[in-house]
Order: sequence, then structure tokens, then C-alpha cells
Amino acid sequence: MKIYFNQKFTIMKKFLLISFFFLLLSACSSVNVNSDYDKKVDFSQFKTYAFYKSGIDKVEISDLDKKRILYSIDETMTSKGLTKSETPDLLVNFFTKEREQVDVNQFNMGWGYGWGWGWNPWMWGGNTTVNRYSQGTLCIDLIDAKKKELIWQGEGEGVLTKDTHKKDEVIKEFVTKILEQYPPQKK
Repeated sequence: MKIYFNQKFTIMKKFLLISFFFLLLSACSSVNVNSDYDKKVDFSQFKTYAFYKSGIDKVEISDLDKKRILYSIDETMTSKGLTKSETPDLLVNFFTKEREQVDVNQFNMGWGYGWGWGWNPWMWGGNTTVNRYSQGTLCIDLIDAKKKELIWQGEGEGVLTKDTHKKDEVIKEFVTKILEQYPPQKK
């Protein structure tokens, strides 16, 4: 099968456009969330909250990241109509997990003839890329303060950043997306 210059150029442009699209998608941050809850609980009774200090003190992240998470939780809970209180209906706890991810991608593309013998200016060699990043999980627990029982748990998983300028934004996205699922919508 003969491929002419214009066909090669068109195929290359399409490939580069598709590659750019996937690169753009991968650059967008996304958090995968899920939640679970006690189906016997009436969540409309909870109007106030406080942080479960002894649980949060055990979380092994920097104090600055703890503050970022606490601030985002405060902001989100307030937007949901809940009030922070010394005598709360709900206790809010959280914990985190982090693991390093390694993606290895091999890219081979070439247009040539025969078994690769001969010179072709459109022949591209193989390229292997290794991408390392931190995958993080944030779990937020809501505990009935009177009964001391876990009644709701939300979990978010996504890519973390070391860039201090973006940490606020990433943490806020985690917390917001997790707490979007509270209160649960019974089906």
C-alpha cells in the first residue's frame, strides 16, 4: 500500500491533534469520590458540627495541609447550612493515604517501507516515557456525637501536587467533591 506525502501529513496532523487532546485531558485534575452511610439515620436532624481533634491529631501530614483540609471542610459544611459548635450534633474526622504511581508509556510510530531498511524522513523512532506522581486518598468521617457512631463516610481519590500554590485548590476540590455527597440522597 502506498501512502503519499499528503496522506502522511494528514495522518500525522490527526495523530498530533489526538495526542494534544489526551494530554489536555490528563492535565485536568479530577477526584473520584464515593460515600457510604447508615441508611437508618435521619440526616436532617444534624445542624451543628465540630472537629474530632484526637482523630485529626493522628493524621500524618503537615500541619499546613491539615489546616487546608480543616478550612475547606469548614467552608463546605457552612455552605450546607451547618454551624460549628462547642456542643455539636456531628463530629468530623478525616484521614489520608498516599501512594506513588508510576506510568510507563511506550510510543512507536513510523511510516516506512519494507522492514525498516532505507531512509525515510517520516520515520519516527520509539520513545518511552515514565511518569511518576502521588495518588492521594482523603476520607472524611461524620460521627453522631451523642451515640459516638460513624454514620457517614466519604472518600476521594486523585492526583496530589507538591506545588504549594496549587495545594489550596487541589485540597478544596477533594473536600468539595467528597462533601457534595452529604447529606445522602435516599433512593
